[in-house]
Formats: sequence, C-alpha cells, structure tokens
Amino acid sequence: MRSLVRDLALALREQVLPSLGSHAARAHEAQAAGGDVTFAIDEGAEQFMEEWLAERAPDVAFFSEDRGLVTPPGAEAVLIVDPIDGTRPALAGLESCCVSVAAAPLLCGEQAAPASGESPREPTMADVSAACVVEIPSGTVYLAERGAGVVESPPIVLSENERLDRMFWTYGFRGRPARALTEVLAELIDVSSVGGGTFDLGSAAFDSMCVVNGKLDAYVEPGPRMVADVPGMREEFERVGGGAVLNNTPYDLAASVLILEEAGAVVSDAYGEPLGPNRLLGSGADFQMSVVASANRALHGSILREIDAGISRLLG
Repeated sequence: MRSLVRDLALALREQVLPSLGSHAARAHEAQAAGGDVTFAIDEGAEQFMEEWLAERAPDVAFFSEDRGLVTPPGAEAVLIVDPIDGTRPALAGLESCCVSVAAAPLLCGEQAAPASGESPREPTMADVSAACVVEIPSGTVYLAERGAGVVESPPIVLSENERLDRMFWTYGFRGRPARALTEVLAELIDVSSVGGGTFDLGSAAFDSMCVVNGKLDAYVEPGPRMVADVPGMREEFERVGGGAVLNNTPYDLAASVLILEEAGAVVSDAYGEPLGPNRLLGSGADFQMSVVASANRALHGSILREIDAGISRLLG
C-alpha cells in the first residue's frame, strides 16, 4: 500500500502539472459528490486516476471527490484520493496545491479481531495505514506509514513557538460564511497578524505539510463545529456553498492527518477530540470534520480556548 499510494500520487502530479495556471482548465464541468465545483482540471485528473488504477491496481477500491466510492469485486483495500487538493491555487498557478492519497482496509473489525466475533464495519480515520501527499509544483513528497513514522519527506521541523502573538498559521474561507468564520477566528487573527502571520492558502494538505516542515505553527478549521453548535449556521454554509455545506471531508484530511500524527504534531477536531473515530468513506456534511493541527501541545491548547471563545461570541 505504501508503494501504491506514492506511485499514484506522483503519477497524478505529472498529469496535473502541465495545467497549472491554465485558464482553460477553469471551465466548470459538473458538481462533485460533496457539492463543490468540478473544474476541467479536476475532471482530467479523475479520469487519469480511474485509468491508472484500472491498469495498475484493478482489485483496489477508491473513494475520490468526484467519483465517490468505486468498489471492484473482491476489493479488500480502499484508496482515499484527492487528485488536486487546492484546485483554485492550482488554477491560479500558485504553489499551494497537492495530490493527497491514503490507504485503508475496505472493511474493518472482523479482520482486525477475528476471534471477537465483531461484525465488519466501514473504515474510520484511525484505520488509515499509509498516506502520501505530493506538492504539485515542486514535486516534494511526504510519505508515512502508521507506526513506522514519516518515511520520506523534507526535514521534519515542528515549531517550538507557544505564543499566539508570534504564531504563523493558516485557515480557509472557501465555501464558508466569511462574517461568521471571522468572528470565530477574530481574536486569533488580531493577536497574531502583526507579530506573526495569518494566511488562507487554499489547500488542507498544503497547510498541514507546512506544519510538518516548520513553515507554519498551526492549521485551524472550525467549520463543522460552527454548523453543529450555532443555530442557523448550517443554512449560512448552504447559502455560501450553493446549497451544499463545504467543509473538510475525509478525502481532504485522510493522508494529511496520518502524516501530521506520525511527524509528532498535535491533531484534533475543534473541540479537542481525536479525529480517529470519524468515518472515512463519505463527503457530505455528516462526514465533514473540523481540524486543529498544531506544532506543539501548548499552542494547541491556546488555539482551542480561543475557538471556544469565538463560538461563544457567535452564539451571542
């Protein structure tokens, strides 16, 4: 699986690279299963992925942004693929776009504990066994295997900064109601915008790898908690998302979370709870998850406290 996720990620990178910055690739092809726009560059990558897997791994299932779950007969493993995480930066020719590929068993439980008599279940984030993120412009590879660490990457440099006023960090506004999201993040933005730096880079995978390589101290995405905690907020997300709730899904995070965890970063949802129990094979609002990824535990705790305060302000 480790070799397969790496090979597929690098093949997708070669497919997408010539289209970076292309205005023709911005054409709207359709709407993805999760509700986001499928651009021409996305459709080309998805078609390439299908053909590549049919030739190289015909007995492996896959779940992707635009195709959903595709399961060949007898498949025992599934790949969770985002062929372009950061489509909009890719279309603008910016560096913050990646290929994200993760692997997991297709069914869990009975295989993991055959003597227990437990019924098979769908995989969760905790079942991801191997993951690869490749930065499309540079070709930089991040490859991890659960329990074995990050086995290929640039040097891992987790920031030692514990101060919010010195924090360099990132978040995302795509598909989120800007006024509400800004209210939740307002104090974090204000306290860090002069002594540190705040960025919307447009790719959860790129954001996460910037925590791994030390460029950033944290990546913060509270959207699903806002939807869950604040009355009327789901309707606001649907208004901005053209009828869909557009937050991070498993295909956005499956590879990145394993790499972050194996690198030693601190990862949770916006409540501080682990992401492991979240279901892996879906993209709708019920599968989406908030995320806070931080370089160290002290900074993580401070961020979570500010999110709590921001949600309280939004409720008020």
